[in-house]
Amino acid sequence: MFWLRLRDTALLVSISLVAFFLFGELAMRLYLMRQTFYDVEMSRYALSLKQDAENPLIGHVHRPNREVELMDVPVRTNADGFRDDDYPVEKGDRWRIIFLGDSLTFAWGVEKEKSFEHLLEKVLDARRPTEIINFGAGNYNTVQEVNLFLEKGLRYQPDQVVLFYFINDAEPVPQRSSLAWLGYSRMATFYWSRIKALLARYDESTTFAGYYSALYEPDAQGWKDAKAAILQLRDVSREKGIAFQVVLLPELHDLVDYTFAREHGLISEFLRNNGVEVLDLAPSFADQTEPMSLWVALDDAHPNAKAHRLIAERSLEFIAAAGK
Repeated sequence: MFWLRLRDTALLVSISLVAFFLFGELAMRLYLMRQTFYDVEMSRYALSLKQDAENPLIGHVHRPNREVELMDVPVRTNADGFRDDDYPVEKGDRWRIIFLGDSLTFAWGVEKEKSFEHLLEKVLDARRPTEIINFGAGNYNTVQEVNLFLEKGLRYQPDQVVLFYFINDAEPVPQRSSLAWLGYSRMATFYWSRIKALLARYDESTTFAGYYSALYEPDAQGWKDAKAAILQLRDVSREKGIAFQVVLLPELHDLVDYTFAREHGLISEFLRNNGVEVLDLAPSFADQTEPMSLWVALDDAHPNAKAHRLIAERSLEFIAAAGK
């Protein structure tokens, strides 16, 4: 009798848990039909647009010729998996620039026509025939960006390459999680993001400021790898006669008293000491006293259309100078 009661109890608990999760998942999906949350959208991005790359130093690439709506914005990839128009591999008579970067260069949460890549292409093309190919991809670091350029970018025979560097680009190359399948659950994604936010309040190392700062400690492997990748890109560019520049993009939480001034100083010093042209945009954003007005959403500090316009305006002459 004891074992029968135990079996019945276990069965009842199992049925109750399944019903709870099914109801919670349904309720969350209905709720998210009218609400947009960054972590849920990032999970959708990974599942709908990303695929594993053969090169482990690239990690993942975009699926080609896909259309999806993310952060309430339409996103389309071309035949090569880039969020851009299709360009012939063979170069014509236009000055060709490749933009390398992560989700900021990809223009997360922003319509393509309002991205800094598109705005810069429009202005530069008016000065001289110019085309820009956007290699930006979410969750990339510098190692991935450089290896993507070596594998795909060189085929396009660019005249110029601009690396848009963000403070988290010194992270190690991400490894695919064995729990990635949980991304299909809106409830699991939503509550896991809330748990991480709660933990960050009590552990300085998990806050964005503490985490990003630790990436630039002298023994941090990700920063060592990022520096090696930049030098590799510098050397290849010199060998091929390609103009190479780096633009440091600001982190958009505190721009007046910039949180990562020390880290930007370290990055800029390394680049200048190694003969790489660099523009740090953070000081030019010190006039932005309401940083949240530059965010895609209240829970997402990616640059919105206004911030993209400012990035384009304030990097224009630096980028244009390489083509003279």
